[in-house]
Amino acid sequence: MQHFDVAIIGLGPAGAALARQLAGGMSVLALDKKQQQGTGGFMKPCGGLLAPDAQRSFIRAGITLPVQVMADPQIFSVQTLDMQTGITRNYQRSYVNIDRHAFDLWMKSLIPASVTVHHDALCKKVCRQDNRWHLTYAVDGKTHEATADYLVGGDGANSMVRRLLYPDHEIRKYVSLQQWFKDRHPSPFYSCVFDNETTDCYSWSICKDGYFIFGGAFSMKDGRENFSRLKQRLEPFDFRFGDAVKTEKCTVLCPSRWADFVCGKENAFLIGEAAGFISASSLEGISYALDSAEILAGVLRGETKNLNAAYWKKTRRLRMKLLGKIIKNRCLTTPWIRSLIMKSGIGHIPVQQTPTQARA
Repeated sequence: MQHFDVAIIGLGPAGAALARQLAGGMSVLALDKKQQQGTGGFMKPCGGLLAPDAQRSFIRAGITLPVQVMADPQIFSVQTLDMQTGITRNYQRSYVNIDRHAFDLWMKSLIPASVTVHHDALCKKVCRQDNRWHLTYAVDGKTHEATADYLVGGDGANSMVRRLLYPDHEIRKYVSLQQWFKDRHPSPFYSCVFDNETTDCYSWSICKDGYFIFGGAFSMKDGRENFSRLKQRLEPFDFRFGDAVKTEKCTVLCPSRWADFVCGKENAFLIGEAAGFISASSLEGISYALDSAEILAGVLRGETKNLNAAYWKKTRRLRMKLLGKIIKNRCLTTPWIRSLIMKSGIGHIPVQQTPTQARA
């Protein structure tokens, strides 16, 4: 049975960033459901937009984004639609349009060879014995075991590590549904849709490499029905769907209180969405995945005795920022407040249409 300093479960942006930063200084085991390359194995359903905070993380790390993870086109505004009033506003946003799966594989490729990485792996059991974390996992149909001094859960919304550490913890969850269509719109656009008749969260669309992607976060109980209803309600607003090329779904967390941010205990740590580090107002999580990984890497490389307390303290600014996103979420999903904001026209950039666009 091999022993490691750190075992990381999940190599999304958070886990991959942490593994890269710990390489060389600590022995690291990393388990991931995705295959090493290609489109086999697990693929994260995601609109695929890199926010400014995520871009700043790469600047600090001295990393540049390769062209193979970029998607076409690059859009610098979000068309926000309030279905209750019919008001549409355009707000400037400096997102980078990416191929999410290619981005995840690229993040994994940055992990140095000194890290023991198992791709297409399934973690079956985790327990704590003799002040060590014991892991049982399967790779290529074979079962393996390992131990580690520190355990890190970077395993997203359905985190095994979070359930183990906080079995009674409840956090608001939605089912995220997303469909891909051949793009038939005359001009590409990125949209944010609020419709309190179908969801108390929000929906989105993005044009990407010839496809039109539409998705949203809906209640776990009747998500599919409300997703279909919303598509029908959007057709008068010139949303062009047609036949879906593929449909994706996953669970997404949406924190609603300070207690929803959980960082870990007993030499186990949570990063990214597993810790509840995701924006309640936009469901954007890559920024906070990268930030929390950077913070934890600094803590684990340090000489502090109580590492869990240190990680909790150093993520305070991040948690305060996410608390602000919870307040923003409550404003945007409350119809009368949202209506006042959009009617004010603050931040709105009018779009001038050419005669050709108007006829289309």
